[in-house]
Amino acid sequence: MSALARHGDPIVAIATAPGRGAVGIVRVSGQGLADFARALLGRDLRPREVHYLAFADAHGEAIDRGLALWFPAPRSYTGEDVLELQAHGGPVVLQLLLARCLEVARDVLPRLRAAEPGEFTERAFLNDKLDLAQAEAVADLIDASTETAARSAARSLSGAFSEAVHGLRDALVHLRMLVEATLDFPEEEIDFLHKADASGQLSKLQNQVEAVLRRAHQGALLREGITVVIAGQPNVGKSSLLNRLAGAELAIVTPIAGTTRDTVRQTIQIEGMPLHVIDTAGLRDSRDAVERIGIERAWQQIERADAVLFLHDLTRQGDAGYQAGDAALGRELAGKLGRAVPVIDVWNKADAVDGAAWAAPAQGVVLSALSGQGLDALRARLLQTVGWQAMPEGVFMARERHLQALGSVQAHLLQAARLLDAPSPALDLLAEELRLAQGALGAITGEFTADDLLGTIFSRFCIGK
Repeated sequence: MSALARHGDPIVAIATAPGRGAVGIVRVSGQGLADFARALLGRDLRPREVHYLAFADAHGEAIDRGLALWFPAPRSYTGEDVLELQAHGGPVVLQLLLARCLEVARDVLPRLRAAEPGEFTERAFLNDKLDLAQAEAVADLIDASTETAARSAARSLSGAFSEAVHGLRDALVHLRMLVEATLDFPEEEIDFLHKADASGQLSKLQNQVEAVLRRAHQGALLREGITVVIAGQPNVGKSSLLNRLAGAELAIVTPIAGTTRDTVRQTIQIEGMPLHVIDTAGLRDSRDAVERIGIERAWQQIERADAVLFLHDLTRQGDAGYQAGDAALGRELAGKLGRAVPVIDVWNKADAVDGAAWAAPAQGVVLSALSGQGLDALRARLLQTVGWQAMPEGVFMARERHLQALGSVQAHLLQAARLLDAPSPALDLLAEELRLAQGALGAITGEFTADDLLGTIFSRFCIGK
């Protein structure tokens, strides 16, 4: 079936999450649903009013009683006719309602089919109810793991990110107009670009793109969170640190070396930033087969981390064997990670040593996982290391493709600036760089987007959206 034909089919799905709940919703969307709604419910519905009635099966017996809402096109979420049935949220009840919709459709709406993942929101995009950045923000709002992430996703859903992109586009279009005018009317010998301060406009536009990119970069961090792995030799307090950061006893803590044999993962938040913190097995040579597997998994997590907390034990600084092991582990971390993954040295068990007798290196963080001393400094250091900055004006919930698009805009504008500053500007090449920059901006909101990208984006939504 072609994409155009598929988008023309009416669709139906359970729009609420799987499992039991107080309320569940079955949603239908398509063109010309009035006859279907009448056949299903036995009456006409007034637009955008709540109707309390029975949802009957083929024999007239009630499946459930609930609420029906009717949204005629184009004033609906998808821009098509939309019928929503709100019933009690039991899985069996909702499946019966879904089956009844498909049963009734055989006679009055034969092309009705089950919706694919993200298809309701995809139709909202195709019918100009949302642009692509707003559509993606729907999924981001559902998936938000912190209040800050939810507020940022809501900001993007309301159109704040799109408005910023449109502002850049309008300034870029105006600049393109000046360049095209110079190309089209060279005989007039009017220096359009000089009189209109094209160079100044281009410089201002570059600064605006940089500002939007900063906010989008922070939003991307907020959306994905960062993965932080706690690593070190056995018994340095890795599990205690995880428990202290999480505020719960997640990992078993004993004085026996090798207690942690597998990774323990917990998501926490610092200033609204999600952190996926992973406790790992102590890194050492071991003859224990199970412990060796845990150590191998620890290294796998370390190599995939956004940051590593290299935990040291202050109480064993006079132990030559321990210090040699720490030095060897430090070299191995540097060799495996290089500069791609930042490693933060953390000196634990400050509560058990005389602070006047020993001082941590300038770049280290001293703390006590037992008492919580120094934890605020560690949290601040983590945010600084990954580049998180709270912005008074808020951030845009963004994805990697948005960052790549804005980076492409930057690259094209930089090349355009070089061409414009040349003694004899190649205006045709300048015009092309500006055109390419506009195309990259359009990809963010979906003005210029390949169909295969749309399929990838919406396939990751839940069925009911």
